[in-house]
Amino acid sequence: MALVPCQVLRVAILLSYCSILCNYKAIEMPSHQTYGGSWKFLTFIDLVIQAVFFGICVLTDLSSLLTRGSGNQEQERQLKKLISLRDWMLAVLAFPVGLFVVAVFWIIYAYDREMIYPKLLDNFIPGWLNHGM
Repeated sequence: MALVPCQVLRVAILLSYCSILCNYKAIEMPSHQTYGGSWKFLTFIDLVIQAVFFGICVLTDLSSLLTRGSGNQEQERQLKKLISLRDWMLAVLAFPVGLFVVAVFWIIYAYDREMIYPKLLDNFIPGWLNHGM
C-alpha cells in the first residue's frame, strides 16, 4: 500500500492551490470590495475549480488505496462513482476553463499588458502569486 509518485504529486498540487487561494484572499485590493468580490474574475474561478478538482483526485487516490483488495462490492461501486465524477470534472470544467484562462490571459498580456494586468497591480499582487494563478 505504498504511495505512487503521481499521488504524492496530486497532494502537492492541491496544497499549492490552497496556499495560492489563501494568499490571494489575504490581499487587500479595491476590486475585492466591489460587487462580486474576487468571484467576478475568471482567473479566481478557475483557481477554485482546479483546487476542487485536485481535491477530488486526492480523495479518489485515498479511497482506492483504502479499498484495494477488500472485495466489498459497495465500496467498489462508490469508488467508480468518484472516479467518474473526477473524469467528468476534468473533461467539462478543469481542463477547458483552465486552458481558456491561461491562453486568453497570456495572449492579451503579450498584446497589451495594461489591458489585462496593469502595472498598478504589481503593488498588490507579488509576481510569484501572479504566475502561480
